[in-house]
Amino acid sequence: MKNLILFLGLLTSISGSAQQLVNPNASPEAIQLLEYIYSLNGKILTGQHSYNEEPDKFYNIAQEITGKYPAVWGSDFYWNGEKDPGERIVKATIKKHDEGSIITLMWHVGRPSENPPYGWSESVQNEFSDKQWQELLTPDSPTHTNWLKQVDNLAQHLKELQKAGVPVLWRPYHEMNGVWFWWGNNSEAYKKLWKMLYDRLTNYHKLNNLIWVWNANSPRDIPYDEAFPYKNFYPGDEFVDILATDVYHYDYEQKDYEELLELAEGKPIALGEVGELPKPKILEKQPKWSWFMVWSNWLQTANSPERVKEVYNFSNTLTKDEIKN
Repeated sequence: MKNLILFLGLLTSISGSAQQLVNPNASPEAIQLLEYIYSLNGKILTGQHSYNEEPDKFYNIAQEITGKYPAVWGSDFYWNGEKDPGERIVKATIKKHDEGSIITLMWHVGRPSENPPYGWSESVQNEFSDKQWQELLTPDSPTHTNWLKQVDNLAQHLKELQKAGVPVLWRPYHEMNGVWFWWGNNSEAYKKLWKMLYDRLTNYHKLNNLIWVWNANSPRDIPYDEAFPYKNFYPGDEFVDILATDVYHYDYEQKDYEELLELAEGKPIALGEVGELPKPKILEKQPKWSWFMVWSNWLQTANSPERVKEVYNFSNTLTKDEIKN
């Protein structure tokens, strides 16, 4: 990772000044990483997600298929067992960072109206009523107090990464424009929640290593599985460094790409999660994506080895070995 930091530092000196993060106290590592993402200029970083209980599995499978490690390694603070996975995630994250990977982390968190461990359908993807939203957004209410416990516990793990000098592409409360997570499908309440989280982690916990990635889902009008327009859920430029979207089932609509670019107004955009990899012809028509991250087992269940190799060998994609040069 030292080679990468030196490389990023060189980019910063060449450009004269780093792009400003929304956090005015952002760490040098975070500033350098965002500057590098701005500098990609039509190149796209390869990425792979692995579940936190198997942090190497699918990242290594990508290397086994292509002979190259992805540039971006992703994982999740999802608490699905009796023990907080944070310590394991921190250890794996520092290891991947030291090996030269760019880090992206997410948070499939359960409803703040209950306590961990969180069941998937019972909590993460359960409904959240208007009354529960009101309680969450009201200081000193039981739900708000429980939310603070969630966030403060998470912050302790993120602080360990900050101490280790690890910048994080941080994408919490993702796919908020869809109808399947408790934090989704309520645009005005969601925007307040995002700002609350930003304030708690940035101003209270002084976490300066986070690059804030607002990560929606590609819009769709499937009954009972809708994802609504990006702009309805966007919390504002002052709270977002990078805009991302998730695309599954090869739904790389050009109009959605253009809408996200327009909303970004010059900020980088990314494919936070993908199922089927975009073909090189798609990437040629949509050159502004900064990275893609294949979701865990979808690497194999939704993509042939030939497709994976084709994308990894595309002239505009960058793997881990290439970001060190």
